[in-house]
Amino acid sequence: MEQTVSNPDGSAQTVESLGPTVEEAIEAGLARLGRRRDEVEVEILDRGSRGLLGIGARPARVRLTYHPPAPPPPPPEPPEEPESPAEAPAPAAVPPPPAPAPSREQEAEVARQVLEELLEKMDIRARIEVHYPEPEAGEAEAPPFILNVRGKDLGSLIGRRGETLQALQYITRLIVGRELERRVALVVDVEGYRQRRERSLRRLAQRMAERVVRTGRRVVLEPMPPAERRIIHLALRDHPQVTTESIGQGDRRKVTIFLRPDRPSQPSE
Repeated sequence: MEQTVSNPDGSAQTVESLGPTVEEAIEAGLARLGRRRDEVEVEILDRGSRGLLGIGARPARVRLTYHPPAPPPPPPEPPEEPESPAEAPAPAAVPPPPAPAPSREQEAEVARQVLEELLEKMDIRARIEVHYPEPEAGEAEAPPFILNVRGKDLGSLIGRRGETLQALQYITRLIVGRELERRVALVVDVEGYRQRRERSLRRLAQRMAERVVRTGRRVVLEPMPPAERRIIHLALRDHPQVTTESIGQGDRRKVTIFLRPDRPSQPSE
């Protein structure tokens, strides 16, 4: 519900306005007041939520207040010998400062609430733990925070080769990005599945690399999603004798491991 309130003395006007997003709610309020953005004070009452597929959505709500300028003071008595004073320039309009970016902890709390709501709509009872991995040596940026879902009988959240888990992570990222109006790097995990899978893929990469070196024949792994192929590539990136390449299209894309053309020669036995 949108409403406009004027103080009895006419000193201020206040309007509460709704909109699909905060910016659209502000634009609607400015139109009702007939004012520019730099002439009003903006208070965000509710950032709103797009919900999940339209379920549970609520509009953003803001309050705009316009303070009319004070009336000019009465002109001074003219001097006996008046002079033409220089006309003072009008003060420049100062734009409002940009809203501060949310902290990593604030982003994680919004993401936790979004994932919790998704799980409730899926009728899944679980608790969500937030972890903040430390950056690896040489990395300036912190890695994405992890939302680890814990509970009983959560295999359905993982799916075949982690496909369901990947879809859940994509939806969570999408909703959080719309809530915060910015891209947020996060990882959704279930009972530490991703860490176990990563360790397993690294061991597989090393075993297959040893086979390629021993036999001289390339090895083609089973099709994998992009995140898992990246683990294989990174595990063998610095290997002195083998290299990797992704082949295939779409869901059938897979990693091939083969000898480097410039590999060091093997010592004769």
